[in-house]
Amino acid sequence: MRVAAIGVALAVSVVGVVLFVRAVASIVGVVKLGKPAPGRGDHPGQRWRHMLAETLGHTRMLQWTKVGAAHWFVFIAFGALIFTLITAYGQIFDPRFALPIIGHWLPYEWASEVIAWAGLISISFLIMVRLLLRGRGRESRFFGSRSWQGYYVELTVLGIVVCVLVLHAMEYQLRGAETSRLHFPLTWFLLPAGISPAALETAIVIFAAIKIIISMAWFIVIGLNITMGVAWHRFTTWPNIWFKRKSSGRPALGALQPIMIDSKPLDFSAIEDLDEDTTLGVGKVEDFTWKGLLDFTTCTECGRCQSQCPAWHTGKPLSPKLVIMDLREHGYAKAPYLQAAEAARASLPEATQLEATRPLVGPIEVRDGVPGVIDPDVLWSCTTCGACVQQCPVDIEHVDHILDMRRFEVMMSAEFPSELNGLFKGLESKGNPWSMSPRGRMEWAKDLPFSVPVVGEDVEDLSQVEYLFWVGCAGAFEDRAKKTTRAVAELLHTAGVSYAVLGNAETCTGDPARRAGNEFVFQQLALENAETLEGAKATKIVVTCAHCLNALKNEYPQLGVNCEVVHHTQLLNRLVRDGRLTPVAPAEDSGAGRTITYHDACYLGRHNEIYDPPRDLLASLPGATVAEMPRNRERSFCCGAGGARMWMEERIGTRINENRTEEALGTLATAGSNGHDAIATGCPFCRIMLTDGLTAKQAAGSAPDTTEVLDIAQLLLEAVKRT
Repeated sequence: MRVAAIGVALAVSVVGVVLFVRAVASIVGVVKLGKPAPGRGDHPGQRWRHMLAETLGHTRMLQWTKVGAAHWFVFIAFGALIFTLITAYGQIFDPRFALPIIGHWLPYEWASEVIAWAGLISISFLIMVRLLLRGRGRESRFFGSRSWQGYYVELTVLGIVVCVLVLHAMEYQLRGAETSRLHFPLTWFLLPAGISPAALETAIVIFAAIKIIISMAWFIVIGLNITMGVAWHRFTTWPNIWFKRKSSGRPALGALQPIMIDSKPLDFSAIEDLDEDTTLGVGKVEDFTWKGLLDFTTCTECGRCQSQCPAWHTGKPLSPKLVIMDLREHGYAKAPYLQAAEAARASLPEATQLEATRPLVGPIEVRDGVPGVIDPDVLWSCTTCGACVQQCPVDIEHVDHILDMRRFEVMMSAEFPSELNGLFKGLESKGNPWSMSPRGRMEWAKDLPFSVPVVGEDVEDLSQVEYLFWVGCAGAFEDRAKKTTRAVAELLHTAGVSYAVLGNAETCTGDPARRAGNEFVFQQLALENAETLEGAKATKIVVTCAHCLNALKNEYPQLGVNCEVVHHTQLLNRLVRDGRLTPVAPAEDSGAGRTITYHDACYLGRHNEIYDPPRDLLASLPGATVAEMPRNRERSFCCGAGGARMWMEERIGTRINENRTEEALGTLATAGSNGHDAIATGCPFCRIMLTDGLTAKQAAGSAPDTTEVLDIAQLLLEAVKRT
């Protein structure tokens, strides 16, 4: 029996190693099919530091504390117990084998047992979590994940740690007087006393062989399933994090990457010089960069991204996890076709040839023809809120990949939702998404009790003032957003801050076009604004729109515009702290102050990490009661406007803005409504969406008529005016 166990263990080991090495070569070959990804190796010191922090420290995994902590112990067990695998190979030949030098070292034996028990408890907890989430349909973050793979990996870890603990218990009895319970503090009691040395030796050989077989069977399984991300991420996570977009360690949010041609940003002024076969965006899986293909390979199918996605949460077909999984399956299925010589492709299996003909974006259910990989409804459901990227523990860049596919659909195929025609035409001809006359950009300033300086009219350039007040399209043309613009102007005037506006010289930053995939229109608008800002000598800009903030701060540097850009809540908070603005409590006879809940705008919070200034401002309002919504800060729920979704209809599922409005109303009700409730935000897009959601609730009689959606600037102005 011992001989058979040894033979099986060694045979399985050989097969496992061969298949694993072959699979590694296959994965590397597929990743190399991607296009270049320049800028992924800068500041190596920072990259090493952040990679080690995220892997060894589990900094991103611990965003989900209990699951993250359990995974950390399993991760440590998986790595540290490799030493016990080496021991097992020695034990199948000599049951008394121990690692040289450290094998009987007390700290090593203690560590082995503590890690094994911690791994056993943690993997049992993770298995329980997966079991409890079964049968919950779309509510489960594992919906769409390949369950057998997850269970197989977890049971493998469970089997290994059980073998380690049993082997330790048998070693304790076999060594007898040579050792003590002190060396086996957590295993000496696991087996009954009195087992004969011969039986113990045989059992050790068998259990060591079982441990080897379990371990090597795992290598065989993953070697035969190179798209098994739940297993392969143990190896691919390290490079995927090291090569993340930002060496600073931040997730791939904020700026969208420019279109790259031959490893350089596309110069749109020379676009006519491009070859006819040049692709803008991603139209085939091989158009993704090698980092994109590594992203797909690394996906663990954990579903954290899916659980946070506003589109998925409201019944739409988009799941960031399923997008990545579908791209991975397609990429690896098509790879043999791409790697084969053109003359040899006809001899490839029919399934491989069929995969090569599938459109990357197209209806996945077709009667005639070939189904697409990503359905258009999936592609256009994304709000680009960044919740998926923020939550991903292995730094997959979902939003970048989705927008690269949108770019191809818009600029190369002219396939996009019909509602975007109006958006694009308005931006091209009028410089704003509402197609309003650009001459009306200063209408918001009418009837203010002070003058608003305009560059080129009242001041020669911005060197004569401290800030350029970037009004934005919503702030200039949308009635609700105009109130925010007026409030900010009045607060700056009250605080004695010198500023000026561009007036009719301002045009849209181009954010809606870029998020919709129309890089042509974005470049047109951004270059026009860049010229205007340079001519006006802009150095410091204050904005009220989170999308304008993101474009001016993070994307305009791609065009050579480098200004200090602050959100109005940041500047106003500084003015309150410095005593230049003084909020005052309501008079005692006017009733209680407002009850307020704050909505984190995605492009203010996740994309730009501005969480505290808005909250500090609300906390400075005397007499106000501020209550946090359950989903806040990094886990805030989108309003539904981003990614140009504000100009598209929601035809599938429930409305995202109404979902968020319900949460806000529930929070206010729990906090104790007093008739002065307000949903506060710091972005005009969010204000429009939440106001629409509130209006629908009020019309249905499910929300108080006295509840309002207000910008924080309005709430601050209300308190300052009481002086």
